[in-house]
Amino acid sequence: MFRLRRFLKNYKLQLTLGPVCKLIEAIFELFIPLITADIIDTGVNQNHDVGYVLRQGGFMILLGVFGLGFALVCQKSASIASQGFGTEVRNAMFKHINKLSHAELDKIGTPSLITRMTNDINQLQLAVAMLIRLVIRAPFLVLGAIIMAMSIDIKMSLIFLAASPLIALVLFLIMYKSVPFFKKIQKKLDTVSLISRENLSGNRVIRAFSKQDSEQSRLETQNDELAQTAVAVGRISALLNPLTYVIAQAAIIAIVWLGARFVYNGDLTQGEIIALVNYMTQILLTMIVVSNLVVIFTKASASAARVNEVFDTVPSIQEKSSESISVDETVPIIQFKDVSFGYANNGYALKNLSFSIQKGETVGIIGGTGSGKSTLVNLIPRFYDTSEGNILIKGADVKEYPFKQLREKMGIVPQAAMLFAGTIKSNMQWGKKNADIDEINKALKIAQAYDFVYQNPEKLDRVVTAGGKNLSGGQKQRLTIARALVSQPEILILDDSASALDFATDAALRKSLKEETQNMTVIMVSQRVGTVRYADKIIVLDKGELVGIGKHNDLFNECNVYKEICLSQLKAEEVLNK
Repeated sequence: MFRLRRFLKNYKLQLTLGPVCKLIEAIFELFIPLITADIIDTGVNQNHDVGYVLRQGGFMILLGVFGLGFALVCQKSASIASQGFGTEVRNAMFKHINKLSHAELDKIGTPSLITRMTNDINQLQLAVAMLIRLVIRAPFLVLGAIIMAMSIDIKMSLIFLAASPLIALVLFLIMYKSVPFFKKIQKKLDTVSLISRENLSGNRVIRAFSKQDSEQSRLETQNDELAQTAVAVGRISALLNPLTYVIAQAAIIAIVWLGARFVYNGDLTQGEIIALVNYMTQILLTMIVVSNLVVIFTKASASAARVNEVFDTVPSIQEKSSESISVDETVPIIQFKDVSFGYANNGYALKNLSFSIQKGETVGIIGGTGSGKSTLVNLIPRFYDTSEGNILIKGADVKEYPFKQLREKMGIVPQAAMLFAGTIKSNMQWGKKNADIDEINKALKIAQAYDFVYQNPEKLDRVVTAGGKNLSGGQKQRLTIARALVSQPEILILDDSASALDFATDAALRKSLKEETQNMTVIMVSQRVGTVRYADKIIVLDKGELVGIGKHNDLFNECNVYKEICLSQLKAEEVLNK
C-alpha cells in the first residue's frame, strides 16, 4: 500500500486535518474516566453535592459535543481523501491498461482486470478511510489509557502494561495467518468473475446447448471453493474478539480484585477504581477496533499487491517518440520483410512472410482456420510486435511510428463486431468526432447499412445498447465497417468482418468498396473464396506460412492449398473468373 501513496498527494490537508481532529476527540475521551472518578469521590462520597455532580456532568456533555464535532470533521476529511484516492487510482489504472499491448491484456485477463478495478480498489478506499479515522486514534487511546492509569497508580498500571502487549501479540498472529488466505480469496473472485462474464455474454450459446445445469454446477464449484477459503480465514479472524476479550476481562478482574484491597487500605478511592476499569474498557474497545482494522488492512494489502501488479506490468510495445515521422509516398504502402511472429510459449504463428501491397490495392487474405490470417493483420497496426523481420508502412518501420500517426492511417474492423452504448450517430463518430451527416451517410451507403438505418423512425438517433445487442449480427458488422470508413483511412482492414452477411450483401459491399474507395488500400481477411476472388492480389496462408500470392485464376492453377479451398466452396465450373 505504501507504493500507492502517490495518489494521496492532493489530499495532504485531509490527511493532516482528519487525524488531528480524531486525536483531539481521543484526548477528550481520555478525560471522561477522570471526571467520572471525581464525581464519585468528590460529588457523591465526600460532599453529597448534587450541584457539583451536575456541573461536572455538564462538563462531560460539553466534552462529548466538542468530540462529536471533531469526529465529524475527521469523517468528512476521510471521505474526501478515500473517495478521491479511489477515483485517482481507478483513473490511473484505466489509463495504464489502455497503454498495455494485446499480449499483456491476454496474460492478465479481462475478468481479473475488472475485479482489480472494482473490488480491489474499493478495499483500498476503505483502508484509506480507516487510516485517517482510526490508525492514529487507536494506538493513542491505548497509550493514553496506560499513561492515565499510571497517573492514578503505578502498581495498578502494571496490569495495563501486561495486558496490552498480549493483545497486540494476538493481533499480530491473527494477521500473520490471515494474509495468505485473503490473497487466495481475491484470485478465486477472479475465477468467479470469469465464469459469470462467460455465462452472461454467452447465455444464448449455453441455452442452445442446454448447458445451464453444467454451467450452474461449474459456478457452484468455484463458489464453494471461495466460500471454503472465506470460512477458513473467518475461523482465524473469529478468534480475534474472544481472545482480546479474555485478556481484557482478565485484566479488569485483576483491577477489581487488587483494587478492592487498595481501597480497603486507603491507597485508592472507589472513583479511581472505576476510572481504571473504564480505561481498561477503553483499551478493550480500542483493541476490538484494531482487530477489525487488521482484517481491513490485510485485505487491502492483498488488493494493493494486485493493483501494483497491473501498474508494474510494462507494455511490451513502446513508441520511440510521439513526434510524427516522415514517410515515402513512392514505395509500396505496406511491406513485410521476413516477418515471423509467435505468441508466448506457443511457437511461431507466422513464419518468414515477405510481400508488398501497393497503395489503392484490394488485397484478400485467405487460409484455413488457424493459418494466421488475423495474426497477420494485427501486426500491421502494431497490436503485437514481430518476433523477427520488419513491417514497413510507406517505407518506415512500424516500430518507428508514434501510435497516433500509425493508427490514424488505418480503419480496422475486427472479427467480433463491437458497438458501444449510445446511438448509431455516436458510434459512427468514434473515428472522427466532427464527422457530419453527409460523411456518415456516405460511409453507411458503402457499408450497405444506409437502408436499414433510415428505415427505422429514429434513423441515426436510434439507441444502440452495450455491445449492440439490439442489432442483428449482419447489422452490427455493416455498422462497424461504416464506422471505420467515416474517418476515410488510407488502409482499411476487414478481418473476416462480412461473415454474417448474405452473399448478395457481401457482393454489393465489395462492389461499393471498389467503386467508392479507389485510393484506399483495402485488406480483406476471409475464409470465403467469393469474398477475395476479385481482389487485386490474394495472399494464401497455411500453418503460418505464405504458400501463394497472386490473382484468383493464377492461384487456382498454381497453389494446391488455394485450389482445395476453392473446390470445397464452389463447383468446378464456377471456380475460374470469366
